[in-house]
Amino acid sequence: MALDDIEIPVSADPDAALMLRVRNGDEAAFSELVTAYQKKVLNFFLRMGVQYDVEDLAQQTFLRLYRYRYRYQPRAKVSTFLFLLARQVWIDELRKRTRRKKLTDAVALETAGNVAPSAADEVAARDVADVQQALARLPEAMRLVVELGVYQELPYSEIAEILEIPEGTVKSRMFNALSQLRTILKRE
Repeated sequence: MALDDIEIPVSADPDAALMLRVRNGDEAAFSELVTAYQKKVLNFFLRMGVQYDVEDLAQQTFLRLYRYRYRYQPRAKVSTFLFLLARQVWIDELRKRTRRKKLTDAVALETAGNVAPSAADEVAARDVADVQQALARLPEAMRLVVELGVYQELPYSEIAEILEIPEGTVKSRMFNALSQLRTILKRE
């Protein structure tokens, strides 16, 4: 079966046709997808707490979209596939940061002979001034659900697919995240 023979559920996701053109090597279609989703992907990383590498992570996400274009199945929305890739880029970045922090801490202990103050302790000591800062204090799992549900306006079913968890878990995480955000903001 050729790619041209695949039935595209265009009514479900108008970007599915674009993505299938990307699979066939259409660079203009890829450019259209990047233009359509660039801002959303940048905002995803900003709300996940990335401060300096936002553009790099977004670029990595789109490079993965192109690299894994053959894995896209038209039964899934392009946004679901894209945010699944963005989530993986974020997880890879967190792993890289953890390795870097361990190395930095080890060097600091070696040179100073004392335990360096934790950056996390300093951040926790600061007052939370706005919703973004309050959101940053939530566990990653809750932050992801809020980012995808509230800011990216994805339905719970898509969030469940992206995070590879049951839809009921998405709903409970959203409820708990919003409850914790209210509590944090009331305290501040």
